[in-house]
Amino acid sequence: MNLIDGKVTAAAIKEEIAEEVKTAVKTGARPPHLVAVLVGHDGGSETYVKNKVIACEKCGFKSTLLRYEDNVSEEELLDCVSRLNRDESVDGFIVQLPLPHHIDEQKIIEAIDYRKDVDGFHPVNVGRMAIGLPCFISATPLGILTLLKRYNIATMGKKCVVLGRSNIVGKPMAQLMMQKQYGDATVTVCHSHTKDIAKECLEADIIIAAIGHPDFVTAAMVKDGAVVIDVGTTRVPDPSRKSGFRLKGDVKFDEVAPKCSFITPVPGGVGPMTICSLMKNTLSAWRKEYYK
Repeated sequence: MNLIDGKVTAAAIKEEIAEEVKTAVKTGARPPHLVAVLVGHDGGSETYVKNKVIACEKCGFKSTLLRYEDNVSEEELLDCVSRLNRDESVDGFIVQLPLPHHIDEQKIIEAIDYRKDVDGFHPVNVGRMAIGLPCFISATPLGILTLLKRYNIATMGKKCVVLGRSNIVGKPMAQLMMQKQYGDATVTVCHSHTKDIAKECLEADIIIAAIGHPDFVTAAMVKDGAVVIDVGTTRVPDPSRKSGFRLKGDVKFDEVAPKCSFITPVPGGVGPMTICSLMKNTLSAWRKEYYK
């Protein structure tokens, strides 16, 4: 069994990005600028945005955090998006999800200039990704693709099972894994209404679990030598921790790991790569790599 270390991989990539930025700044270029818009005080969102700010520092980026209270109006948030779209000093920005219920998330996502949509959620980026055109790929799927590549894990012609069909992970991951330039695999998507998920998983060479159900994937569902990517990050109570909780993956790690050729841990697997991928997208936006 080989452990896929997302923390070490992300650190290496951030160093590579920092070197490129350092060289460019020496020649007179301005550093990449990422803006994060945070609404309210959700614990998970606060932590995620804080880690993004730290990652920006390590990559040599300029970062700006714009905060709004829970009661911010949809109109005010749309005004903020409009300002960031027009600001030529901003290469990319994200509006941290989830948003309060009175705000239409899709309306906010669609208001973002797709050329600055480093989260990869805008319909233009999603559509371009689906047909294999250059674009910003959403951070978690991009992080998984990067891990598979860095660990030289063969995907071409393999059977890949994606557990979950969310717009953020499941759907894009399935589309990318079936595309020639990325996974070139045969893909099955399983969800809450799939019959005999265990049978589907047992036939898989690669399992990508993004179902949000702690310990869902057991040893009985995994064949010997399979590659298992665990995207799950459910907070479960843990009185022994200062925070009062710990992160739990979708895979029952201790019993599944011995059967795998490669497996990601939780935490320390896909999570660090998600933030790293946001840095990669911001770098691409700064380079004007996809859109002029």
